[in-house]
Amino acid sequence: MHENGAAARVEAVNKVYGEGLTEVRALDGITVAFERGRFTAIMGPSGSGKSTLLHCAAGLDSVTDGDVFIGDVRLGDLTEKQMTLLRREKVGFVFQAFNLIPTLDASENITLPIDIAGGRVDTAWFDSVVGTMGLADRLTHKPSELSGGQQQRVAAARALVARPEIVFADEPTGNLDSRSSAEVLDFMRRAADEFGQTIVMVTHDPMAAAYADRIVFLADGRCVEEMEDPTVETILERMKSLGD
Repeated sequence: MHENGAAARVEAVNKVYGEGLTEVRALDGITVAFERGRFTAIMGPSGSGKSTLLHCAAGLDSVTDGDVFIGDVRLGDLTEKQMTLLRREKVGFVFQAFNLIPTLDASENITLPIDIAGGRVDTAWFDSVVGTMGLADRLTHKPSELSGGQQQRVAAARALVARPEIVFADEPTGNLDSRSSAEVLDFMRRAADEFGQTIVMVTHDPMAAAYADRIVFLADGRCVEEMEDPTVETILERMKSLGD
């Protein structure tokens, strides 16, 4: 375990959909921690529970039983209102669909969560994130005037600008070509290295996962293996043994 502890963790978590004959156990007693300041990828075959784990760890979905923590806060202890506040203040999200507002320019999209919360934008931090993202000359452009990679970098900047404790990314490069994917992944790598940002990313793409410090492999809702300092080759080898 990293000396600086976990930004989020799940302990003995089960997630069951349906009941009786239609019961599906998406997560099966899973325990995993996501260390602060590190970039973790979650991989596994289709139906292994990757997105379910991400959504439960982020507090977007409830668990059937077990405990979920963001920092030292146990999500099961929170009211709906407290949960909304925690997500807004501590968690950033980047999804496969960019979820940008078409009528707002890039700058307005980036600051939207802070504006909604009635917060103040830290301009030095905003400039730092925008500079790292290579978006400084794109801030007045609407989403329709940006490439897919630029739109996803705007979405990533939006996730980071409120300084969340942890960013959850669900297949963030799923809709992008290889060049745009590399732009977004480079940024996420730099966010971990330069800003000490904690990033947890679900991906099925070995090239994307190779950017991470660590990979958690799932199969049938369980954590079956972990890998440190992955390469595309070691990932492909491991995935063959898991079957996809």
